[in-house]
Amino acid sequence: MPAIEVTPTIAAPSARSPADVVSNVAIGVFIVAALYFGREVFVPVALAILFSFVLAPLVKGLQKLRVPRALAVFVVVLIAFATLAALTMAMVGQATQLASELPTYQNTIRAKIAALKGSGAGSGVLSRAADVLQDLGKELDRPKAEAPASNGTPGPARDGRPIPVEVHQPEPGAIQTLQAFLAPLIHPLTTTGIVLIFVVFILLKREDLRNRFIRLTGTYDLQKTTAAFDDAGKRLSRLFLTQLIVNAGFGVVIGCGLAAIGVPSALLWGILAAILRFIPYLGAVLSAVFPMVIAASVDPGWTMLAWTAALFVIAEPLAGHVIEPLAYGRSTGLSPVAIVVAATFWTWLWGPIGLVLATPLTVCLVVLGRHVERLEFLDVMLGDRPALSAPEIFYQRILAGDPAEAADKAEEVLKERSLSAYYDEVALEGLRLAAADEARGVLDASRRNQILASIREVVEDLSDHEDRRPELTDATSDPESEAAVEQTDESEGTSDLPVLGATDLKEAFQGSDRVVCIGARSQLDEAAALMLSQILGKHGLAADALPPTTLLTTGLERLAKQSPALICVCFIGPQGAAHIKYAVRRLRRRVPTAALVSGNSRSTRASRRIFKPRATRWKHPCEESAEPA
Repeated sequence: MPAIEVTPTIAAPSARSPADVVSNVAIGVFIVAALYFGREVFVPVALAILFSFVLAPLVKGLQKLRVPRALAVFVVVLIAFATLAALTMAMVGQATQLASELPTYQNTIRAKIAALKGSGAGSGVLSRAADVLQDLGKELDRPKAEAPASNGTPGPARDGRPIPVEVHQPEPGAIQTLQAFLAPLIHPLTTTGIVLIFVVFILLKREDLRNRFIRLTGTYDLQKTTAAFDDAGKRLSRLFLTQLIVNAGFGVVIGCGLAAIGVPSALLWGILAAILRFIPYLGAVLSAVFPMVIAASVDPGWTMLAWTAALFVIAEPLAGHVIEPLAYGRSTGLSPVAIVVAATFWTWLWGPIGLVLATPLTVCLVVLGRHVERLEFLDVMLGDRPALSAPEIFYQRILAGDPAEAADKAEEVLKERSLSAYYDEVALEGLRLAAADEARGVLDASRRNQILASIREVVEDLSDHEDRRPELTDATSDPESEAAVEQTDESEGTSDLPVLGATDLKEAFQGSDRVVCIGARSQLDEAAALMLSQILGKHGLAADALPPTTLLTTGLERLAKQSPALICVCFIGPQGAAHIKYAVRRLRRRVPTAALVSGNSRSTRASRRIFKPRATRWKHPCEESAEPA
């Protein structure tokens, strides 16, 4: 049988010189330093880019209505920034009103603190004791009374003590008052102006900026690069616009709910909840703290506080676990660890505004990493997609001696794929990687024995699953399993083959030892034989998996006494075609009545050759087939 060459999926890492590593580190340090020291410029630019992603669909919508681009940009930007200005003024007004009303809430707060301390007999004694200790402390801290001088003159005049002098500042004039009013507004107004200018120019020159970025990243495949950037832009625009709508809706629900409960400044807390929800994990918790404190300060009882807490407890899980998955899909593309790391990094870099922008900025970086080859490391480090393919992950788990985790991942994949499809597309491809390592001489016998033992345990754990297409009632939510499902083609499985009963089998195939699957050369081949024997058993054809020692003289003698009706010789990898031919000849001499099926292809093809030998085109002159039914 001609050997089939297999190219290993895991490529050897390219060697990098120390100079390249040092230069890359230097470039990274320079970029971080530039972002830190230039944050006065980069923060408005980042805000403008995010705003442009949100407003771009609205501009395109107006353009579809025959509105010129310049007018569409002007109208959309004007409405957006007018809305932001109105919300800002509303927040300032609400905050000012709340600050003026805070002193009226002091008595309620003191009464609740006293209630929390308790009203028992012991507490009264402790309170009086505390008051006595405070009075004693005041007496000790009071300065000693001044003794009168012997000549009757006042003390301060005789002992030279300084006379207290009060310095009063003159009343500020109109110019000083105007400066004190405008000074805190200069920085926000400057930032807003820079953001406004950048947003307008980005929306007006969006395609030109895209083309320039394509030119920087390379034009070797212009069609693919352009399509990738268009797709990335659409996805980011849809993601950010959806996130803005969801968070705004959350703020509306919180504001209306607090107003119904009676919490003061409900509009302020609703806007704050919408803004803080951009902060991952902690945003909703932070937005709930302030309304709960105000509710506890206003209501003499605890009813308002309980209703406020219940509002957030119901609204946040509903938005996070029901609405967001429906709006975003399964994921935003970021791993949970990346979200935490990004929040920490951008907060250290740009402060509170960096914490709000952490998730959107990181999503942009991950999308760039998926479409720009030079930035692929960003997707690997920050994205939620597995860094290794499904066969590589399977091989790594088996190589590490962790069959339990490999079986758990397989259980997740089997929610959407059949058992044979998983074996063919994931497990056997992982064995091919092991065979490639064996051919390179880096997989010794002890490792091969460990791989065989691990796969034997995985096969036993999956023995409860039938080889049929799942009904897709319970889809997997694990990222690695999702990637494995995407990489697995159900049509490559054997779930469409019939399940034979005892009455469907010919007499030669009735019995538990009538079909054997033999590993041709090594433990890897025996592992493939285990999978094939299980798939055959799922379809009603009981089969035994035998080790490579069966092809030795003593093993062939035992096999000849058993006289099976069908022998399947399994081997994995590109090597050993001559060995397989020799093994087939020996089997034909020792067990001439048995039909032989051999090959290093997938178990699906072997199963189809056994069940439907005449329907397949995969035929070798030295092989024979037999129909079990």
